[in-house]
This record gives sequence, structure tokens and C-alpha cells, in this order.
Amino acid sequence: ATPEETNRRYHYLLSQGQMGLSVAFDLPTLMGFDADHPTSIGEVGKCGVAISSLEDMETLFAGIPLGDVTVSMTINSPASIIWAMYLVVAEKQGADWAKIGGTLQNDILKEFIAQKEYIYPPKPSMRLVTDSIEFATRHTPKFNPISISGYHIREAGSTAAQELAFTLGDGLEYVRWAVARGMDVDEFAPRLSFFFNCHNDFFEEIAKFRAARRIWAREMRETFGAKNPRSWLCRFHTQTAGVSLTAQQPEINVVRVALQAMAAVLGGTQSLHTNSMDEALALPSEAAVTVALRTQQIIAEESGVVNTVDPLAGSFFVEHETNKIEAQVYDYWRQVDELGGVLPAIDQGFYQSEISAAAYR
Repeated sequence: ATPEETNRRYHYLLSQGQMGLSVAFDLPTLMGFDADHPTSIGEVGKCGVAISSLEDMETLFAGIPLGDVTVSMTINSPASIIWAMYLVVAEKQGADWAKIGGTLQNDILKEFIAQKEYIYPPKPSMRLVTDSIEFATRHTPKFNPISISGYHIREAGSTAAQELAFTLGDGLEYVRWAVARGMDVDEFAPRLSFFFNCHNDFFEEIAKFRAARRIWAREMRETFGAKNPRSWLCRFHTQTAGVSLTAQQPEINVVRVALQAMAAVLGGTQSLHTNSMDEALALPSEAAVTVALRTQQIIAEESGVVNTVDPLAGSFFVEHETNKIEAQVYDYWRQVDELGGVLPAIDQGFYQSEISAAAYR
């Protein structure tokens, strides 16, 4: 909605003990339009907050100490500009840039592949992302400059293997660009993070996450020569599958979300978003949000699954599925390499056609 309304919601959440905030932006902001631009008519404040100026950003975070809370921002094409506004607000509050924490989504490749909210062509867009990674490394060492997202790829209709292959492939492409800029991989890789989807096929999803952790560690060590163990970590947030929710019998969505959340935890996620049962109908009600929150708390506090790192390791079936997805990932990467790399594959419509075919099937 408006910055004022969103600010009131943030103050409520903080009063309830929350220490991290998430900002969703409306479509005009995501596409780089001011709220008063003719193209923005009918979309201002829908699906997120409208930010057109530094004053809007100051209103959004009025009375919120940015030095004490972490802030995640779902912003991609204009990420560098929106982030600059955020840093100025933090600076005006007296916060130390070296100590503030949070995450930019800032993943432009998945926009070309799936979500389509891009402004500039691929190469200039990649330069902006690389600029932000370099700036974060130098000036905001506790801020994650990019969250590489497979969520939107999966929601667009991809398979689990495609989600993993395309997302990790995007991540490696960002690493290549940063290294080509002259940065040491261990300077920035520990701050890279991922955002995955989790669907209903319980064991396939667990295997997907296990394969992600294994592949990323291998590529960081063997392809890029990373020495810092933190560079090997595939740190990821998971959200349950919005596309799997039904408007009919919304109460049944509670079961879907619980299964998906459990699979994410068994797969090793560090952060989790459980969708609310009524999101196929409208913005979630307070009652539905509470059930979604309690789902996470029951898994964390009552199920016992968090007592060991990799509970299903050694299971013949899970190990087989992990190996299978890993092999599919490398097969997709081979096809991308044959097309000339990630950007040429985007230009040739490879990702888009693969996702479309998977969604049709």
C-alpha cells in the first residue's frame, strides 16, 4: 500500500518481537516508474509498497532503527537505486553502514528467465548487479547484496531439476562477473544467498535441496578455488509453493504448507516462509497468518527434525534422488554451455522454452 500504511505494519510487527522486516514493492517501483507516471495507473500500491523518492523511503522506515533490524528488499532491476535510498535513510539515522544487515533480491537473470520485470538489456543489467556486489563488499560487509532466486522460476512452471539448474547456474554467472571485475571469490561469496521454492513431492524437494548444497560447495572449491569454508555454503531461504494453493477448500492448504515446510527443513534450509491458507483468495487474514506461523513453530519446537543436520542422509531412495537431480543439473549446464553461456542462452530463449514445455507437460 502506501509508505505510511506499511510503516504502521512494521511498527506492529516490531512490537510483537520481530527483528527482521521484508519489503515488497509495487509493480511501478519494480519497473522503475514513479507513482504519478501514466503507466503506473491502476498499479500503485498493489502487491507491494510504492516508492518514488527518498522521502517515500524515509516515511517507510520512520521511527525504525535500521542499525538494529535486518531488512530484506524484493527488488531487482532498480535495486541499486532503491538500495541507495535505503542507505541514505540509514545514514541519516546515524547507523553505521558497516554494521547494518539485510538482503537485496537483486537477481536480474531470473527476471529474464521467468518473472520478466526487467528494464535494461542483460549485459548492462549484469554490470549493475556486479557494481552492487562490489559496493557491498567494500562498504556494507554484513549486507547480502543478492539473493539468487529460483522461486519465480518454479512458480512459472519449471520442474524441480530446472529450478535448481537455472538458479545455481545464475549464481555461478554472478560469481564469474564479480571475479572478472577483479574481486577475490572469498571476498564476496560468503554473502551470496539463495531463495528456493518447495512443492508437494516430499522426497524430490528434499533431494533438490541436498543436491544444491553439494553442487554449490563443489563448484566454489573446484571451479573458483574458494578457500574460505563460508564461501562453500549454499545459504538459502525457502518459501512454500504459492502456485500449489487452491481457492477451493482453503483449509486443506494447511496440510500442503506443512508438508512443504517439513521438506524444506529436512533439506537444510536456514530460513523459511510458510504461506497462509487463504492466499489464493486474498491477502492473508490474521487467523491464517497465525496458523502459518504456528506451523513453523511446531516443526522447530515439537517435531525433533532440527536435532540433526541431515536426517535422511544414507537413505537409499533419498541418496538416489539426490544423485539423479544433480546429474540433471549438470546436463542442463552442458546445454547452456553449448549455447555460449547464460546470457546467450537467455537471448536464444532456451530457459523460457524449457520452462514453457515443463509447464505444459
